[in-house]
Amino acid sequence: MKILVVNCGSSSVKYALFEMEKEKKIAWGLIECIGLPEAFYRRQTVKSDEKKESVKIANHTEAVELMIEELLDEKSGSILNIKEIAVVGHRVVHGGDKFFETVLVNDKVKEDLKNSFSIAPLHNPAHYAGIIAIEKMLPSIPSVLVFDTAFYHTMPDYAYVYALPYEFYEKDHIRKYGFHGTSHNYVSQKAAKMLKKSLNEVNLITAHLGNGSSITAIEKGNVIDTSMGFTPLEGVIMGTRCGSIDPAIIAYLLDKYPTYKDSSVLNDMLNKKSGLAGISGLSGDMRTIVQAVNDGNRKAMLAFEMFIYSIKRYIGAYYGILNGIDALIFTAGIGENSAFIREAVCKNFCALGIEIDKEKNYEHCTYERFISTKNSRVKVMIIPTNEELMIAREAKKRLTSK
Repeated sequence: MKILVVNCGSSSVKYALFEMEKEKKIAWGLIECIGLPEAFYRRQTVKSDEKKESVKIANHTEAVELMIEELLDEKSGSILNIKEIAVVGHRVVHGGDKFFETVLVNDKVKEDLKNSFSIAPLHNPAHYAGIIAIEKMLPSIPSVLVFDTAFYHTMPDYAYVYALPYEFYEKDHIRKYGFHGTSHNYVSQKAAKMLKKSLNEVNLITAHLGNGSSITAIEKGNVIDTSMGFTPLEGVIMGTRCGSIDPAIIAYLLDKYPTYKDSSVLNDMLNKKSGLAGISGLSGDMRTIVQAVNDGNRKAMLAFEMFIYSIKRYIGAYYGILNGIDALIFTAGIGENSAFIREAVCKNFCALGIEIDKEKNYEHCTYERFISTKNSRVKVMIIPTNEELMIAREAKKRLTSK
């Protein structure tokens, strides 16, 4: 069985083709800057090296057409006929209050997705455009939607309801949704296997650390809480996002600076000009921050310490809520690649039974592994995330259960 995974952003289409018998990725690519003069197409297969070229792409439909043409190409393609694709799995960032599980696409699903545009204006319209484009190019192939927010459907109401007048939850569906769910789902399942236990036997804290970061508490397979909220802005400090702040700051800024009365300007500041970039004045890229810290930059050091502190606060809180954990898992760009960050996060957590082996932590490798000491009560793990494979698995499961 071959499954095509598609992830449509506002100006991009990312894809991967899997052979599910061995869960092997056989072709993948990215079409970026759709509708702009600098648009490009980068792709690769298991049999060929990466190719990159400039392209003229006006919209998502044209991007999908280009993707299908490449997959069917006589010389470099990976399939002979589109019917080799059993199902298309679409990543959807936000399921709102309508979608709490993976669904097959039909007219009702598409209508409900359109109605969720206001709650995820940066993501869901692009996902919808991708779904329509796939339907046009692959009319006989079923599509499945896999929602990042669906993983959090087990959260108790006392964790996801905000202490605002209850009518805002009832009428406007303002609540904690959580994000990066596909990643947290994948690494939690992988962690249980590495621990040689079933997922419903373990308590885990998963730390997805990248330009966007989130921490999730998982009790016996059920999500109890997660750091991101109504939007991905809540939670730990991130590359360009402020994370959790006193909401009265917003009212203060609105009164003092008239420019912020335009909600788009305010949103842009909170999401794109804050976080590590806002504090350091340099960049939201952790590699730049760490280099500046080594060079003695004071603001970079402050940004770094704030980032670490915000992560430790969530880990400490979730450890208490779960009444102890079996494992702490690091994943995503920073979590997988920065030994310096992992060491800083785990420092002074001995009282919680979290101790990392410095040599194992700094070992350079790309596979999943344990980095805790032999005496550590809590296993500390690095698990490279694989959201595309998780989407393929979910699509296969939904298709075969149809």
